[in-house]
Amino acid sequence: MVSLGVVKKKAAGGIVITASHNPAKYNGFKIKGDFGGPAHPEMITEVEKELAPLQDVVELPIILKSFDELVKSKTIQFIDLTKIYVADIQTKIEFDLIKSVKIKIMHDAMYGAGMGIPELLLPKIGTIRSEYNPSFGTTNPEPLPQNVEELSMEVRSGKYHFGFATDGDADRIGAVDEKGNFVDSHRIFAILLKYLIERKHYRGAVAKSLSVSEIIVKMCDHYNVRLYETAVGFKYLCRLMTEKDIIIAGEESGGIAIKGHLPERDGIFIGFLLAEVMAVRRMKLSQLVKELFDEFGEHHFGRIDAHLTNEQKEKVMKFYQSKPKKFGTFKTTKFDMTDGVKIFTNDGWILVRASGTEPLIRFYAESSSPKKVQQMLKAATSVK
Repeated sequence: MVSLGVVKKKAAGGIVITASHNPAKYNGFKIKGDFGGPAHPEMITEVEKELAPLQDVVELPIILKSFDELVKSKTIQFIDLTKIYVADIQTKIEFDLIKSVKIKIMHDAMYGAGMGIPELLLPKIGTIRSEYNPSFGTTNPEPLPQNVEELSMEVRSGKYHFGFATDGDADRIGAVDEKGNFVDSHRIFAILLKYLIERKHYRGAVAKSLSVSEIIVKMCDHYNVRLYETAVGFKYLCRLMTEKDIIIAGEESGGIAIKGHLPERDGIFIGFLLAEVMAVRRMKLSQLVKELFDEFGEHHFGRIDAHLTNEQKEKVMKFYQSKPKKFGTFKTTKFDMTDGVKIFTNDGWILVRASGTEPLIRFYAESSSPKKVQQMLKAATSVK
């Protein structure tokens, strides 16, 4: 919403104060560029240079004015970002079709910034965890399978066609189908890619983070579309979207951006675009997933966040950086050292990457069956 406001108001930039899905101690500033997406790294570097001399200053060398004085002088002005956002999304999603097909949707705001917004776009949408709760209840506000069990139950019991959850900032998404099964961002990415190319006839390239499913690679080969792959972090995808003609860009954690909207993640927009796909194609979400698997093969994904000491982290990363011939019983076939260590096997891959924001190592895995994914993760995390 802030990113869109920056574009619509032709502002120099924007600031979001948030810890995202992390604990409150990680609260900080997200800086948005004038293009409506995460500020490029060199922009952040310039801000940090300006702030560096002030790090040890006890008293700031400026005359502070009260909030009321700044409002009176119009240095601070209030704008209705919700109104701007709703008006914009209404022009980009086929809400009349969604209503006519009578797709029944449930939104899980996870007590985050997305609460109250979907109802303005689709008044009959069902909602849960859509009230003010600064501690986010007892669940981490990240749309992962273990965090959306309540949404899954509500979709099944209320006979909804599907549900989607947005994280604390409402920029990431996860979904559940009509049976309550979790549909991760990889599958949402793939469903939207197929729709944008086959139905909306979008042309351009595709961009994904290193940790996103190989099904996107297969699809780009199938459609003869160029694929850009980046290190983990939406800032890298954002840069591509501002410099190249990118149809869709996505990351494993649930952030997806679409050409014609913003070079930025937007969970609510993506949730309604997914509903549009279902309405246009007259298919259930589970059927859309099955269609992908029938055409491009089954791809299953898993992730483990391992909290380790610095000594343990160094030991684990050193092992994988040595390019081992195997981990557990899995023989390695290829390595990608772009960001962390991505190791390919005969039936999938694992990515071992130290988090840049939290004291942990993330282990990602993909294979042709959920059982193999769990076996790979167990083997990968057994290294001590």
